[in-house]
Amino acid sequence: MKEKTRVRLPWLLALGAALGSVGLTLLAWPLLAGAAEAVAPGAPVMDSPIWQWGLLAAALSTGMSALAAGFAVGRVGAAAVGALAEKPELFGRLLILVGLAEGIAIYGLIVSILILNRLL
Repeated sequence: MKEKTRVRLPWLLALGAALGSVGLTLLAWPLLAGAAEAVAPGAPVMDSPIWQWGLLAAALSTGMSALAAGFAVGRVGAAAVGALAEKPELFGRLLILVGLAEGIAIYGLIVSILILNRLL
């Protein structure tokens, strides 16, 4: 009997990790670049712990939700393709399930935008 080889890291999960790390870098860039000197009058002070924790929270909400969405779409997509091969009439229902799994990343991005809006 042939043994099944299992892929340990689906490519969607790797893509989610890459996008999450890019999002983390872009959202935390003011902390990394030391942009506290170029603050306009009335703008939030970027050295404050509230600003730093807010950026970290926004970056984590985007990055972790992208990872979770990549994992969920990988699992649900694989199951959906298997079910679709047996019953093609399930296409609409399976598309909804994959869309729900993708929604996790959108929710994380919305939370990140709300956090950043609260900081400014």
